[in-house]
Amino acid sequence: MSESEILFERRGAAGIVTLNRPKALNAVTHGMVHALSAQLAAWADDDAVTRVIIMANGERAFSAGGDIRHLYDLGKAERQTDALQFWRDEYPLNAAIKNFRKPYVALIDGIVMGGGVGISVHGSHRVAFDRYSFAMPEVSIGFFPDVGATWFLARMPGELGTFCALTGERFNAADGVAAGLATHRVPSARYGALVDGLTGTVSVDAVLAAFAEPAGEGAVMARRAAIDRLFAGNKVEAILAALDREAASGSADAEWAGKTAALMRTKSPLSLKVALAQVRLGATCDFATCMRTEFRIVSRIVYGHDFYEGVRAVIVDKDNQPRWQPAALADVSDAEVARHFAPLDSGELVLA
Repeated sequence: MSESEILFERRGAAGIVTLNRPKALNAVTHGMVHALSAQLAAWADDDAVTRVIIMANGERAFSAGGDIRHLYDLGKAERQTDALQFWRDEYPLNAAIKNFRKPYVALIDGIVMGGGVGISVHGSHRVAFDRYSFAMPEVSIGFFPDVGATWFLARMPGELGTFCALTGERFNAADGVAAGLATHRVPSARYGALVDGLTGTVSVDAVLAAFAEPAGEGAVMARRAAIDRLFAGNKVEAILAALDREAASGSADAEWAGKTAALMRTKSPLSLKVALAQVRLGATCDFATCMRTEFRIVSRIVYGHDFYEGVRAVIVDKDNQPRWQPAALADVSDAEVARHFAPLDSGELVLA
């Protein structure tokens, strides 16, 4: 890891983390995972640090995900064991953030997806600024919503988590607050002043309350009733059928439903079924079980086809023409989905 990929400093009462790969949209590398894990452990035991703040350099992204291209290259070189070590280290970091004993404040002003969600959404406080744009678009690359998504998607209001998992659609700042992904809405113009306030000795809750403004209503939440109604099924085929019926109904949601169904049909059929099974399972599991489940899934995904084909189509060749295997939802059996969730013969995820 380049030392400049992630920066740490003490400022007043705060330990500050700055993601520093703006040209790569602050994608999280394996080295960054190790560095952040070690620094959080040190700050947890440092009485002079009463809160942690995580932010990012660059205007486009807080973090657009993990370093997917590197993991793709490892898999293509048949180094799946090396690739899996990334997730074996990343998932305990997600858990450490969720269980951190001090306020952990994520300041998000830009894109936050995938691995970037994993190092922010589990924190005690998540602040959405003007450019906030949240998504879990993994089904678009033959992957699945991970970094604790099994837990947090299942706990979003109504069927918002199902919608998020199956479409990859973006949530703006207003949507993020309403969905519980963000805890506060603050204008970007007050970003610097908020950082200054958070580094003092006033409680984090009091500082954020002083800066927060009403979130308003976003485009996703404007469709909340339709999302809850149409995404309630336990099979992807049933959800698509409901969307198709709505599209043909001539209702106020008809055009949106048609576009949503068309969008879902571009995704990996296997990933869609795994993602829906995740969200349904996550509602009944504790956080640690969710994380162990995700490691079981990724341990099968890295030996499959669709992840590499999806990354090829979107990131490597950029032709946006993935050739999924299986190509149709009907060809993805319940047994194949269940296989991804089954206990591993060895090497289950260990959480501290």
